[in-house]
Amino acid sequence: MISKTFSSDGALGKAIPGYQSRQAQTDMAEAVYQAIGEQSQLVVEAGTGTGKTFAYLVPVLLSGKKAIISTGSKNLQEQLFHRDLPLIANALGFYGQIALLKGRSNYLCLERLSKQLVESHSGDADPGMLTQLVKVRRWSSESKSGDLGECDDLAEDSHVIPAITSTNENCLGKECPSYSDCFVLKARRKAMDADLVVVNHHLFLADLAIKETGFGELIPEAEVFIFDEAHQLPDIASHYFGQSISSRQVHELAKDIELAYRTEAKDMRQLQKVSAKLVQCASDLRIVLGDSGFRGNWREAIQSSAIKLEVERLIDALDFTIEVMKIALGRSQLLDAAFERANTIKGRIIRVCDVSITGYSYWFDTTPRHFTLHVTPLSVADKFHSHIEEQSGAWVFTSATLSVNDDFGHFTSRLGIQPKQHLHLPSPFDYQSQARLCVPRYLPEPNSAGLAQKLVEMLTPVIEQNKGRCFFLCTSHSMMRELADRFRQVLELPVLVQGETSKQKTLAEFMELGDALLVATGAFWEGIDVRGDALSCVIIDKLPFTAPDDPLLKARIEDCRLQGGDPFSQVQLPDAVISLKQGVGRLIRDQHDRGALIICDNRLVTRHYGGIFLASLPPIPRTRDLERIMRFLKEN
Repeated sequence: MISKTFSSDGALGKAIPGYQSRQAQTDMAEAVYQAIGEQSQLVVEAGTGTGKTFAYLVPVLLSGKKAIISTGSKNLQEQLFHRDLPLIANALGFYGQIALLKGRSNYLCLERLSKQLVESHSGDADPGMLTQLVKVRRWSSESKSGDLGECDDLAEDSHVIPAITSTNENCLGKECPSYSDCFVLKARRKAMDADLVVVNHHLFLADLAIKETGFGELIPEAEVFIFDEAHQLPDIASHYFGQSISSRQVHELAKDIELAYRTEAKDMRQLQKVSAKLVQCASDLRIVLGDSGFRGNWREAIQSSAIKLEVERLIDALDFTIEVMKIALGRSQLLDAAFERANTIKGRIIRVCDVSITGYSYWFDTTPRHFTLHVTPLSVADKFHSHIEEQSGAWVFTSATLSVNDDFGHFTSRLGIQPKQHLHLPSPFDYQSQARLCVPRYLPEPNSAGLAQKLVEMLTPVIEQNKGRCFFLCTSHSMMRELADRFRQVLELPVLVQGETSKQKTLAEFMELGDALLVATGAFWEGIDVRGDALSCVIIDKLPFTAPDDPLLKARIEDCRLQGGDPFSQVQLPDAVISLKQGVGRLIRDQHDRGALIICDNRLVTRHYGGIFLASLPPIPRTRDLERIMRFLKEN
């Protein structure tokens, strides 16, 4: 049945213009269909261009079983739901129910919108915010889903969004006056009734974490579970099976207390005082934590008397807040919910400060205005494995980057999965003719002084001759900013930088300009699909080893060492190989693409482990001569 469906004259060939049968795609679909029938686990590394999306969608729809498909990002989630699934369902004559389910922060909360509209009419309110709120209210009267991503008048990074969406902590549940019209509730009910539900990894793992505490599920039970972009799962799972608390949550709590004072408890001036005290204490702790964009070891940081003092002050402020709100209990649903949140936040801070519990990494990170404190388990293998055992069914994990030198052990051990079959399907692209890989001669050592200046001098002629059309992927924000500044001084071509606007806007501008250099870091290493002439050169500043002072990495290294392992070969190297494979995957996205990959790190050719990186990459012809790369690009 599968081979017939995927043949040129099968259901897909008849329904999809220009469809071409691919053996690797058929092989993957057969393996997925078999795993569904046997209720077994399957791991598939499918190279770029294999067509893995169709390869798992077809057997899932043909099986007739209830399925959950989890993706690595909301963008891929929407592409699946709005583009790929309708196409396959039409080709196969599938008439079952299909639902899209996102996290609650994507859906408008009607009650919070109503309260914000009341608040925005006060004298000191931001008039710009009122304008946006009115546009959202107009849109909400016509929206069936309440998904704010569908509201064209609202920027995806709008500061209004947190104010008009709910969190697990501030949702009023059945006590909410708008409960019967709740968009989150409607989306979940639709998912419960659907035959196939499309979620993302964050939502799926949040659901697992909630089930661990014995509370109700967000995602329905199913018989088939498919994870696309599965390489992201171990790190995301670590986050959800741990705990974190951020100053942003404290600020939002304070904001809701202030909102309740202004709208429902105007006689309780003390509420305004405790709100201001919470914001001040959270801000004071942020200041003593130091520089922005920093990841630190919380176990070490909490030993500082200055930091310990600010933590105690924040806990005292929460205690004071809780005592004040006790007086108002029963008066306001918003305050009742805030009272519970204040207790939860206090409990999490106390847990994060108990650094004596082993098996966890204690760390913190900072942004210009906020901090987050984390407790992250060093391994999620046991928890993930036990959930699979309880759930049973078929579990399929797929990505273009799961193996290291054809070995899947790093991925499977981190999740505790025991697949019946591993499948490695190479990309159908002709890398011998479509691409070239260069590690230039005379490169300075990684992290050496003046590295950015040297890279700009070496690579400016390549970028100019190629008329931009280039991604420069960096392994740190500091290198990204320095390279961008230096390229802007010497290039007449447009230089775009990640972070100066939203990811989608940056990418759209890159495509529209047609001659730009985009300097970026983490967010552009994966999940970006630029085909054709718009992108024909990808440059990587160095091998993407995680910074050695990263507290989570340090904890994993120490754990590996205690178990008698080799941290470099078992932790650091596999993580870097998979990250590099993701970055390299941005270049060739189509059988007609041509382009050059330049990796500015001598260790690829001078260190023994360089061979492991190279063996894990597609079979691209290699050179150390930038002149050859320029000639190749000129022919493009």
